[in-house]
Amino acid sequence: MTNIPIDGLSLPVGKPHHETPGGWKQYFSFSTDHKVIGIQYLVTSFFFFLIGGIFAMILRGELITPEADLIDRTVYNGMFTMHGTVMLFLWTFPSLVGFANYLVPLMIGARDMAFPRLNAVAFWMVPVVGILLMASFFVPGGPAQAGWWAYPPVSLQNPTGHLINGQVLWLLAVAISGVSSIMGAVNFVTTIVKMRAPGMTFFRMPLFVWAVLSAQIIQLFGLPALTAGAVMLLLDLTVGTGFFNPSNGGNPVMFQHYFWFYSHPAVYVIILPVFGIFSEIFPVYSRKPLFGYKVVAISSLLIAVVSAIVWVHHMYVSGTPAWMRLIFMLTTMFVSVPTGIKVFAWVATIWGGKLRLNTPMLFALGGLIMFVFAGITGIMLSSVPVDVHVNNTYFVVGHFHYVLFGTVTMGLYAAIYHWFPKMTGRMYYEGWGKLHFWLSFIGTNLNFLPMHPLGLQGMLRRVSSYAPEYEQWNIVASLGAFLLGMSTLPFIFNMVISWMQGEKAPDNPWRAIGLEWLVSSPPPVENFEEIPVVISEPYGYGKSEPLVAETHSHHQ
Repeated sequence: MTNIPIDGLSLPVGKPHHETPGGWKQYFSFSTDHKVIGIQYLVTSFFFFLIGGIFAMILRGELITPEADLIDRTVYNGMFTMHGTVMLFLWTFPSLVGFANYLVPLMIGARDMAFPRLNAVAFWMVPVVGILLMASFFVPGGPAQAGWWAYPPVSLQNPTGHLINGQVLWLLAVAISGVSSIMGAVNFVTTIVKMRAPGMTFFRMPLFVWAVLSAQIIQLFGLPALTAGAVMLLLDLTVGTGFFNPSNGGNPVMFQHYFWFYSHPAVYVIILPVFGIFSEIFPVYSRKPLFGYKVVAISSLLIAVVSAIVWVHHMYVSGTPAWMRLIFMLTTMFVSVPTGIKVFAWVATIWGGKLRLNTPMLFALGGLIMFVFAGITGIMLSSVPVDVHVNNTYFVVGHFHYVLFGTVTMGLYAAIYHWFPKMTGRMYYEGWGKLHFWLSFIGTNLNFLPMHPLGLQGMLRRVSSYAPEYEQWNIVASLGAFLLGMSTLPFIFNMVISWMQGEKAPDNPWRAIGLEWLVSSPPPVENFEEIPVVISEPYGYGKSEPLVAETHSHHQ
């Protein structure tokens, strides 16, 4: 057995270091193979996505009429809180970590993540978070009811008097989720910095890797604030400290600072990998090199830097002084510069290309269209006068869901279809994929577009009953929500049937460029028989130079 040094780390080559059972059993084992862990993340998070979606359909069922006549108001508050919490902490974060887990080592020419056991532990904390949140439905008083942001003093109310209540379980779950994500971030940053293949300089890395690196840097700097805030709120709730409790001399607005200092950058943690997915997919299905590769790469890091100075735009009406409003209005507007760079680069890549409108390309284009719309409403909300007017209305909900469903979930679907043949060794059914796209695209717009006029007219968010004049738009939104719920059925059918009996996939069905397409489908346990030597930039469609040196053996 020989050791190959990679940027200071020595990895054994020859004997596989993963002793896991094969077949479906490996996904229920404590595997340390980054590919198995990636699929564990994806399947687990999709299961919770379905639960969060069922909550959303019940909420929209309540909102189809002005009266609160479907579920009890406390049940509504609990489901509303759990919908947001599950979708963020158990769907978007883990699913994107799953993709990063699967793809980053393959894309940079590494055999695995830097810390395989830490990787496995970080994953197995995710089901614990899910179990804690679901268990809160069965404790006295039901689940947390203070929204996914858990502002005090609402989150400090404990009408049942029991020490173990839904809010306590919620805070424990968020703290565990934070620890899991910090462990993942340490692993990703170390892997990307230290384990790139020979010749894989930073400016030869695929843009998905750049995006993951930028997102995980945000995690390392921002997450400790939220985790600390959650622990302090837990102490207020259980042992009677006074960090945020006004009756004990605490400051409830302080919690908002802790919360949003991380939770606004968290949106970039979620969306940066999706930007990376777009950057991988558009060149493949346009048959053109990505326009402005280096500028797009640097724009990811720029988003990571600027994300640290935007959080107060969530707090314009929380007694924020005028000078602070002005500063954060300008910093929030500045985020549109690096994101605008990406959008222009993608459009320039697509423009004049030989487009293939396969399912991954359709989802990526749909996600891009909805992101541009979300970006426009985001600039509106960064402006103090507009935000003061529509704060706490459905306009904010509409904007947020165009980002998180319209862009992030559509981008995730694009990635699932694009890399499905690589992960499973099977091809999906294109017709079912296109049906899934059109149901999703129409459902998303029917569901979330009406929220913008509702918000401008003044309909408050977080309510289970409302004035009759808002009914028409709410009926449209609820019908869109039900369509969106149904759209997952062809997807589930397609994935399950394709994985079991789909056509065998070649190594590179899309004729894509990238190290992950040079290995078999699915990849071997150790990824590469021999560590590749990278000799050119990625995205060389239409160029003659190869990506790796074919004959160069790295066994010196």
